Amino acid sequence: MSPLDKDKNSALASRNGGEAISAFVEAAKNIPAPGASGRGRLIFALDATMSRQPTWDMAQSLQAKMFDAAASLGGLDVQLVYFRGFNECRASNFVSGGQGLAQLMSRIDVRGGSTQIRRVLAHARNEAGRARVGVFVFIGDAMEENPDTLASLAGELALLGVKAFMFQEGQDPLARRTFGEIARLTGGAYSAFDAGASARLAALLRAAAAYAAGGHAALAREAADDPAARLLLSQMRKN
Repeated sequence: MSPLDKDKNSALASRNGGEAISAFVEAAKNIPAPGASGRGRLIFALDATMSRQPTWDMAQSLQAKMFDAAASLGGLDVQLVYFRGFNECRASNFVSGGQGLAQLMSRIDVRGGSTQIRRVLAHARNEAGRARVGVFVFIGDAMEENPDTLASLAGELALLGVKAFMFQEGQDPLARRTFGEIARLTGGAYSAFDAGASARLAALLRAAAAYAAGGHAALAREAADDPAARLLLSQMRKN
């Protein structure tokens, strides 16, 4: 996975599992360019600081469900982005199947540190500037940054047509306000869930994947039988 910030002052954290990650990136070079077949593109971003351990393990087992939900809608290319420690923020290539991301996530452990949501939003903006990204999904429990800076980046995502689906574990009030504002500014959606609510998170991820692969029509079909999808659909703007 590649570091997101390129400036000279951004020293990367320890490369635990670096060989496995390098092997994954090398294999991903053989994957066709995302978007070449008209497939949807989704950026799946995770807070991997120490408090995230329960959600990281949950997300590791559930992210494949995003691909399953999108398979019948023409497929989905997904990029994994995560941050941990105090200056490590990395992104994979886009991949067209869940196995590669599952293998990669299994080699990443959580580490103490501060949130780096600014970096993942800026990365999503840059990716969307190169080729269309329909959905940015973020899972986290905290926000330790300037809310106005994050709101400004959310506005840039909105101009590029990226919908942010912000999923919060727990009830931290500052995270709730900021995540909700990011979702509102992009025309996306926000939802909270509890650490043990794996079924709810799975439903939220399926709904996000359905939108990324097939737009509002696909999300509406998902919502017919899924309360989590109905919640997201009720929040989203169509423009």
